[in-house]
Amino acid sequence: MAARGAKPKPNTAGPRRAAKTVPAGKREARSAERRDAILAAALEEFAVNGFAGTRLDDIAKRAKIAKGTIYLYFADKETLFQELLRAMFAPIVAALENIPQSDLPTRDIMERMIELFVRDVIGTRRKDVIRLIIAEGPRFPKLAEFHYREVLSRVMAAMGALMARAIARGEVKNPAYAKFPQLIAAPGLVAVVWSGLFERFAPLDVAAMMRAHLDIIFGERKAP
Repeated sequence: MAARGAKPKPNTAGPRRAAKTVPAGKREARSAERRDAILAAALEEFAVNGFAGTRLDDIAKRAKIAKGTIYLYFADKETLFQELLRAMFAPIVAALENIPQSDLPTRDIMERMIELFVRDVIGTRRKDVIRLIIAEGPRFPKLAEFHYREVLSRVMAAMGALMARAIARGEVKNPAYAKFPQLIAAPGLVAVVWSGLFERFAPLDVAAMMRAHLDIIFGERKAP
C-alpha cells in the first residue's frame, strides 16, 4: 500500500495502441490466395504421385503451410481432389456449352472446339488429371462419379446436341453421332492417353488428327 501523501508515479508507458485489424477485403483476398496455393500444390502432387500416393502432408509442404490449414478449406483429400477437378474443368465445360452457334456450319463450331481442347486440355496439366481419373477411377469410384457428373456428362450432352443440330441441318447423315456422342469425343481420349504413354516415341499432331476425324464425319472440305 502506498504511503499517505505519496505522489502517484507518472505513467511512462504512453497510450495503449489499438490492435491492428485487417480489413475484411484483405482477409478474403488472403484466404483466396491460400486456397489457390493449396489447389496448385495439390495439382502437382496428384499429377506426380496419383490420388492414392498423394499425402496431405506433402501438399502442405509444397504449399508452404501447416497441414491443419488444409482442413480450413477442404474436409479431406477426396474433397480437395473434387474441388481441384471443379476449378480446372468448370471453365472448359462452360466454354463448350456456350460456344455461340448462330448460323455457323457445325463443322466450323467443331473446329473451335478442337482449338479449345488442344490449347486448354492437351496444352495444360488438365490432361494429367484426366489420365489420373482413367487410371485410378476404378479404385476410387466416387472420384469417377464426380468427374462424370460435373464434367463428362455435360460435355457429352453438349456434343450430342451439336450433332443433333448437324443432322437436322443435313450436315451429317448418320444419326449415330447424335445418339453416341462418345464417337465425337473418342479422338480426344486417344490424345490424352497417347500424350502420357507414347508421345516421346511418336509425337502426335492432335489438331490434325481431330480435323481428320471431322473429315470422316462431315466429309472432306472442298478446296476454295
